[in-house]
Amino acid sequence: MAARVAAGTGGGDALPLLDDLMPWSVRPLRPGRPWVTAPDAPSLRARWDLLARAEGAEQERLFRPSRSRTPLTPAASLPGRPTGTSAFARDPGPYPEPVRILHGPFDEQWLIPDQRLLDAARPELWRVADGQQVFAVEHGYVPQDDGPALSATALLPDGHSPAGRPGRIRPLYRRPGGQEPNLAPGLPSLLTARYGAPVSAEDVLAWSLATALPSPAGPLVPLPADGPLWAEGVELGRELLRLHLRGARGGERPRLPGGRRPYVRAAIPPRPDELRYDAQDEAVLLGEGRVSPVPAGAWDFRVGGVRMLELWFERRTAEAEGLASVGPRDWPRERTSELLELITVLALLAALTPRQRALRDRLARASALTREELHTAGVLPAAASARRPASVLDHEEEGPEGQFALL
Repeated sequence: MAARVAAGTGGGDALPLLDDLMPWSVRPLRPGRPWVTAPDAPSLRARWDLLARAEGAEQERLFRPSRSRTPLTPAASLPGRPTGTSAFARDPGPYPEPVRILHGPFDEQWLIPDQRLLDAARPELWRVADGQQVFAVEHGYVPQDDGPALSATALLPDGHSPAGRPGRIRPLYRRPGGQEPNLAPGLPSLLTARYGAPVSAEDVLAWSLATALPSPAGPLVPLPADGPLWAEGVELGRELLRLHLRGARGGERPRLPGGRRPYVRAAIPPRPDELRYDAQDEAVLLGEGRVSPVPAGAWDFRVGGVRMLELWFERRTAEAEGLASVGPRDWPRERTSELLELITVLALLAALTPRQRALRDRLARASALTREELHTAGVLPAAASARRPASVLDHEEEGPEGQFALL
């Protein structure tokens, strides 16, 4: 019989970790230099052109060398990205089209996909990033923080954490094309038998989004012994997942109901110098600009104790140095559209928070599957092979200096 475990109390050690359920994980990307990412793609092209034209000490200064990368460091091309592999100083090669990434939770930006410019690009993530993939991204643990423990995205995530130690990135599938779920072997069969209905990888991810609890060891994921409770949590989790994915994988982009959609009520100035919230009027103020309605839940939505709207604004208005300072001087129109969508996503997520809390309260009183039971069932410990990347190559990848990589 399933043991009774109070989530987040003394029984926390008995709850399975997300690491138990989705065993293959990858550390966050380590770009090594801030100028390789930007909120807008044209800025990246301008930075590349400046760097490619520079020579010698000036190029080195703009590059911002590290122990891992300098302008004289050759590197393999990233999977699926035909870039130069010789040292940048000798042959920059053609400009690689930037890719959309998730820069920390909820912040969509652009990245130059050239491994010569990135300290640790995590090629294993690039090999499985396609139109079927979803990434679960753990948020760094911050004591006393009651924000979400993880998020999900169809974009390649860099795993940046607003506060605390960055968590891991867990692809939902180990192979391209939505093949080989990244689940502990035997877990789907065990849960299917328990709940009396088929359990898919996306069900496990949805459930985790709805119920995961932060802990120093990584997100805890309580698994109920009650089939109806599982079904309720998966339904809620799928609503959360739809919002996190923002229309990816054939879904609809999030929209608030009529009358609650945010609009620009007063034009945003070319260079807004501050971001404030008017709680009485439910308005976000960007200098003299005004956007409303913005529910309080959207304004106060935090990850790791950091307000997501404030962080988003700061990244786009803070002073920068070197190549990172190359970008639009005034506020682009596209940036306003991105802000309105972010407000929409955060407002809808905040509206689901009461349901999440109610579900977690019920879980704290319900019978739960423990790690010990998962061990007894043979699900844990996950095989060592389940924690390593799958062999996914069906083509050659170009290594440093044009040599083919042997993988």
